[in-house]
Amino acid sequence: MRDEDIIELFFSRDERALKEADKKYGRLISYIASNFLSVREDSEECANDVLLALWNSIPPHRPDSLSAFISEITRHQAMKKTRAQNAEKRGGGVSIVGEEFLTMLDDGTSLSELYEAKRTGVLISRFLRTLGGEERTVFMMRYFFDMTPSDIALRQGCGESRIKMKLLRTRKKLAEYLRKEGIIV
Repeated sequence: MRDEDIIELFFSRDERALKEADKKYGRLISYIASNFLSVREDSEECANDVLLALWNSIPPHRPDSLSAFISEITRHQAMKKTRAQNAEKRGGGVSIVGEEFLTMLDDGTSLSELYEAKRTGVLISRFLRTLGGEERTVFMMRYFFDMTPSDIALRQGCGESRIKMKLLRTRKKLAEYLRKEGIIV
């Protein structure tokens, strides 16, 4: 079924929308969730949360790209579950990916910090469009899909050290770009 048809099912509040979305994007949801969550049951729970979030989001949203919309919701739900599992009161810590960005960006909670975070997100998207294809792909695999450098190296057919160096250089470029745009890193 086409994405547009699935979106129309959501807008008509037809429960088949959930079945069709799961049928078409279930593997993508599982893949993204499993990159964040190590326990299969947690990934399955996350997939259910994603479908519920889709049901609650469409309408009012009408995504241009259903796969990108689902990927973002999945990533958000998986990160939310990971944060809950790793909360300090439960003796957990920050993931390695989180540590890399925490050294650069403060996610804050005040209204002005929330505005800056949104602005930073727009700037990061703009920065990513300036990168070459491989550079952008590696960056997205690491920070959007939470893949390890060794997994990325396997996918890209190169050495892990090359991936780590590419990520380091891209993070430095990003930091410089954000500084030029007035974001303190």
